[in-house]
Amino acid sequence: MSLNIEQARYNMVEQQVRPWEVLDPVVLEAMREVPREDFVPSRHRRLAFSDLRIPLPHDQVMMKPVEEGRMLQALQVEPGQRVLEIGTGSGFCAACLAWMGARVTTIEIHADLADSAHLRLERQGMGAVEVICADALQGFQPAQLFDVVVVTASAADVPDVVHDWVGQGGRIFAVRGCSPAMEAVCQTHVAGDRWQSESLFETDLPRLIGLEDQPVFEF
Repeated sequence: MSLNIEQARYNMVEQQVRPWEVLDPVVLEAMREVPREDFVPSRHRRLAFSDLRIPLPHDQVMMKPVEEGRMLQALQVEPGQRVLEIGTGSGFCAACLAWMGARVTTIEIHADLADSAHLRLERQGMGAVEVICADALQGFQPAQLFDVVVVTASAADVPDVVHDWVGQGGRIFAVRGCSPAMEAVCQTHVAGDRWQSESLFETDLPRLIGLEDQPVFEF
């Protein structure tokens, strides 16, 4: 392993992620141990540890490392918990969640992204992560409730159906609002239809497929 890569990884954690109030030692260790450079597209490998959103095929992106860190910290994932991720992308977030001990099911609508993420996860010894190629918003019916749901793309508001997949006490990470100033939130299922929402940070992510903004026509 290149010393330059290890130095860049150290700088990412200590100079980007930690100063963004990510102090959970398990989250910081996950971001040190899961090799982010192996999950970015090869042409962007030199940007793996930069404070940037890295482009993926189909106009998708990897979140910035600081955003991934804040997300993982807010979700408070514990070993053995069931996590559903909507939008596999590169597979890096699923890898971090699995490293933290979660049982991860991740859904990706694009077959090529699903296949490449599955291969990356297997190479990292994380073959237990279940990668499903499907449209989560069209007919997906999980057989069980999840402790955590992660939505890695944006929508005008958190999709109602996502709330149906989370058990009491469970949490959702989602991004809502409109470009260029969207809001990442963590919602906790208090009881019944009551949810508590915590604002995490501003961001700007591509829309969830099927929930794109409709054009406004003026007459």
